Amino acid sequence: MAKMQLLDLTLPTPEENLALDEALLEEAEQGTAPVELMRLWEPQDPLVVIGRASKLREEVDLEACQTRGISVLRRASGGASVVTGRGCLMYAVILSYELHPELAALDACHRYVMGRIQTALVREVPEVDFQGTCDLTLNGRKFSGNSLRCKRSHLIYHGTLLYDFDLALIHTLLRTPPRMPDYRQKRPHESFVTNVPIARDILRRNLIEAWEIGGDVTDWPVTRTQKLVAEKYTNSQWTSMR
Repeated sequence: MAKMQLLDLTLPTPEENLALDEALLEEAEQGTAPVELMRLWEPQDPLVVIGRASKLREEVDLEACQTRGISVLRRASGGASVVTGRGCLMYAVILSYELHPELAALDACHRYVMGRIQTALVREVPEVDFQGTCDLTLNGRKFSGNSLRCKRSHLIYHGTLLYDFDLALIHTLLRTPPRMPDYRQKRPHESFVTNVPIARDILRRNLIEAWEIGGDVTDWPVTRTQKLVAEKYTNSQWTSMR
């Protein structure tokens, strides 16, 4: 089986970074060979990212975002809203159904990806747990939220890893979510989220080892990314469609 490749790339704007994740999935779909790729990136400024089906005003305090000049963007995958920025490592894995037919079952997909990431983290923090549908937690507090999008031959599974993030931003910018996992026990953001105490370099190294990365790639779908930025991620109708 071909080794997974690494794309360690943060683009200049939030729109480009969200577009690149989607472009990587589209490119894998249109290729003739199965693709296995992990991308790592980290925005330098705070950013709110809502899920494909999220109701914007129900999940996000738009006035607080506007006051602080913080972008709000809608991603192509499901799940609820997240706040990211410096101190939050973002990852995405492109996986092939040809190489992993068992991932067609969503529960198996969650277990596979979360299991790999949990393996990367418990080496440093043994108490890291997998709770809910696809959350990683420390002492019952969430530090990683994840979502996926499935296509015909590939899927993208991506999410957040809070390691040194300004957690106050989360309850400042997000409203109480409309859906909560049982383990949350209706806790507000302030008593539900946390950082996992692992330095970024170690976090990155352990992820690369856990996913058995076989090499780095530098090529990425520039034209496809730019097209998605122009047509979707800078389009206010896409962001505010719900």
